Amino acid sequence: MKQFYNLITQKFYYLFTSIIIFLMIMGLFVANPQYHHFGAGMILHICLVAVLSICLLLYPKHETHLFRIVIILICAAYFYTLFFLYSETWSTFIFLCFIPAISILFFDSKLFYFSLVLNSILIFLLFGFFSLNKQTSFYTYIKMDLLGNLMNFIASQVMLFFIFYLASARIKKQQMYYEQIQQTERLKTTGQLAAAVAHEIRNPLTVVKGFLQLFEKDASLSEGFKKNFSLMIDEINTAEHVISQFLTIAKPDKDKRMETVDVAVVLQSVTDLLKSYGLLHDNHIELKVVEDCLIAVNVIEFKQLVINLIKNAIEASKVGDTVHVKTEKVKNEVEIQITDDGNGMSEEVIKSLGTPFYSLKSKGTGLGLMICYNIVEKYNGTIQFISSIDKGTTVVVRFPYHHI
Repeated sequence: MKQFYNLITQKFYYLFTSIIIFLMIMGLFVANPQYHHFGAGMILHICLVAVLSICLLLYPKHETHLFRIVIILICAAYFYTLFFLYSETWSTFIFLCFIPAISILFFDSKLFYFSLVLNSILIFLLFGFFSLNKQTSFYTYIKMDLLGNLMNFIASQVMLFFIFYLASARIKKQQMYYEQIQQTERLKTTGQLAAAVAHEIRNPLTVVKGFLQLFEKDASLSEGFKKNFSLMIDEINTAEHVISQFLTIAKPDKDKRMETVDVAVVLQSVTDLLKSYGLLHDNHIELKVVEDCLIAVNVIEFKQLVINLIKNAIEASKVGDTVHVKTEKVKNEVEIQITDDGNGMSEEVIKSLGTPFYSLKSKGTGLGLMICYNIVEKYNGTIQFISSIDKGTTVVVRFPYHHI
């Protein structure tokens, strides 16, 4: 319902719902032939109006997929009840045609396809019944042109499908655009922070590190005491590494030379480099590459990207697991897939990847992945994480294919 509220306000929803309830109540009493012959049909009509009204009013407080299904089923029952109770009113058939349209308002693709299939099955059964019982005097407006009405129904369902498909595609594009804006804002914010702070921190750290190195070499100090200096120097090196990552984001070198890079060659080089790192935890790297996977990037930055992603996959893997790396050419793009069989990630975690200082590692800063995002965006590529809890993770990186 959050997406629903992004398009219409809660006040408008209740106003719209009130109008619908008013019209349903008016339908009970205004020119209703069943009103003067109060029976089971009228009671069913009243009950469905009451139940549907309550569900529509309660929906904003119970925004679940199950509750949407209940509303769709009650709406379908209501429209089919109108169709059977008022057999001489031709407009009730129009309501049946547009039952799937209700699910479009909820922006729920599963619910739309469910209502589309269910309604189509019911209508075909209904028309089959009409074709076998031509002697009855009811529904003459349908029986006079049974095939024509059936074709009109099919056309209406196809039209609804295209409306939903186009609307859904547009929403997905807007979602991707919004995510890109968020990522750009993250880079911008981190860049501003880095530019303001990094140099001011690096200068005093360099001085402190220099004096610590002098003390470390001082012969008058005991070896046990010198170990403390070594620990402090290691921590300063860590701080300098983080600052270097900040500066990489703050001032990316857009003038770095682009060249035609054979992805297979670079991946072979990187996997050879990281094999020993993987063997520390008995992890192996399996590489599957295809020829003619050429992209236009700076080779140093591309290596930095691949090393970071494969290293993350190794660290996420369990002891003895294999990290799978493969490339393939898909249409006009070169696709690189890096897969591990680790613990995986939830959708919430995936959405936070690339955020400064968000990391799944105990000593991570989150800047490594942010640099990866920066490199991919710089060369008009895309990066996607496909993961679920306890099922591992696949990172899919795509770059435009470079024609020589």
